[in-house]
Amino acid sequence: MNKQKLELTWIGKDKKANLEPRILVHEPTKSFNFHKSEDDQYDNKLIFGDNLLALKSLESEFRGKVKCIYIDPPYNTGNAFEHYDDGIENSIWLSLIRQRLELLWILLKEDGYLAVQIDDNQFARLYILMSELFGEKNLKTICVKMSESTGVKMSSVKSGGIAKLKEYIILAGKSGIKGLKLEKIRKEEWDPEYKLFANGVSRDELEFIKIKMNDKDRSDADIKKIDSILSKINFNSNIDNIIEKELGINPKLITSLKKITDWKFKNAWRIFRSVAVPASTKEIAVSKKLSFQNQISSFSIVTPTKELYIIKGDFNIETPQPRCKLLFADQYLEIHPGDFWSDIKTTGLNNEGGVNFTNGKKPEKLIERIIKMCSKPGDLVLDSFAGSGTTGAVAHKLKRKWILVELGEHCHTHIIPRLKRVIKGEDPGGITQLSNWTGGGGFKYYSLAPSLLEKDKWGNLIINKKYNSQMLTKAMCKHMGFYYIPDNNYYWMHGKSSESDYIYVTTNSMSYEQLKSLSQDVTLKRTLLVCCKAYNCDENAFDNLSIIKIPQALLNKCEWEKNDYSLNIQEQ
Repeated sequence: MNKQKLELTWIGKDKKANLEPRILVHEPTKSFNFHKSEDDQYDNKLIFGDNLLALKSLESEFRGKVKCIYIDPPYNTGNAFEHYDDGIENSIWLSLIRQRLELLWILLKEDGYLAVQIDDNQFARLYILMSELFGEKNLKTICVKMSESTGVKMSSVKSGGIAKLKEYIILAGKSGIKGLKLEKIRKEEWDPEYKLFANGVSRDELEFIKIKMNDKDRSDADIKKIDSILSKINFNSNIDNIIEKELGINPKLITSLKKITDWKFKNAWRIFRSVAVPASTKEIAVSKKLSFQNQISSFSIVTPTKELYIIKGDFNIETPQPRCKLLFADQYLEIHPGDFWSDIKTTGLNNEGGVNFTNGKKPEKLIERIIKMCSKPGDLVLDSFAGSGTTGAVAHKLKRKWILVELGEHCHTHIIPRLKRVIKGEDPGGITQLSNWTGGGGFKYYSLAPSLLEKDKWGNLIINKKYNSQMLTKAMCKHMGFYYIPDNNYYWMHGKSSESDYIYVTTNSMSYEQLKSLSQDVTLKRTLLVCCKAYNCDENAFDNLSIIKIPQALLNKCEWEKNDYSLNIQEQ
């Protein structure tokens, strides 16, 4: 009995575009470099063109090489973009997004992550689709607060509706959701339980203790040093008096609250709280406390599992579960954001990055968290719905390599100027200061080559006249499954699929004598695929040659002269 699984079914689900693997045409005049150091990244790619065709063009070179992919596709809510008809029938939207997801998954490393941002309108459908494609066990959903109940959103509130304040990020891990590096975030409010102020000890001394608390290979000498430091501490529980003395303000005044909170966060390294310990830990603490001849302010104990605790020395040994374990305030000022991100400012971003992009711009802090969570410096990041270029700008500041794809004209009006400012160190906003970014690096601009075949005046498919010999060779390598690696010593070595299998591309008609000479040059140790305009011998005449006519060999491979697979279906 076949086990049933949850999946979506829609009209046209099984129909897929037969994509032509276009080559990328480098345009130096639109590329930009700015050297600042040896670590600068220059081989970043900005691709102008249909993102489905672009992803197909990247497949052979970047299969399994991208560590982090973030996309923010049209939400299909009716808020139209210039090049994306954002209000199409659900079945069409699903078909269009599905093929893109499949290609993105191919590009992803085995330990890579794909993050897709979406809102309520398509979340349910997208989640089921991604579950079907990638497996539900490999997915995690993050809810992100994206707005406030103010401005235009108040109209829905006043009419008795519920304002939309959130969006979702569906995170897919190729090897599951593991190994993420999600940084902690600062708490908004100070915990009043942290009120023991430590005098008589330096910051460096307390940092030594924190390091050794996480080191289970600590030595007896380390423990002795820790106890020596702790014995010097003089705890003051009246922190308000200390604040009043240091700041010269009245802690009880409301106007003093911000200054007091800032002071506490700044001095958190020497502020503690006490918590209760179980009976087993109490026994260890009592035993060590009694070993001291005199009263001691604090000391350390080590549990059977090699955990190191700091114990306040004046606890009552008669108490069943005494509050004697001390916690550092600065180790509890940060919390894990979990799967609900409400701490990132998402309003007032119209001009972030120096570009005004009202439809769909995401804050740099949000993209930073995703990229840092899923990758490390030097890794490759990709965004195939580049929009205003936020992903590229953030990846660049975080010293990641990146690939952006965008079809809209804002590729030129928004993305290029924004990236140039980042590269020159002239973008002060976003995460610039937090990432210590000062400029450097560059990118290469590419456009998609036109369709390889075109129709002549009789309706026959012929090689596109816009292709020069190098472009044709690159294209044929892509189509025939070869890597484009021209050899300087052998004119016929244009590419190869293995150490002994090569490809040769020419627009000439090949005679028998030419092919015979070529066969002798190749030798029986190698094989060669000859792609030519025409030939006048039997295609099996030579054991080490395979001979094909270029147009005929390509006829059934792709949808020729199809240049637009964008979400703007009105143009299709």
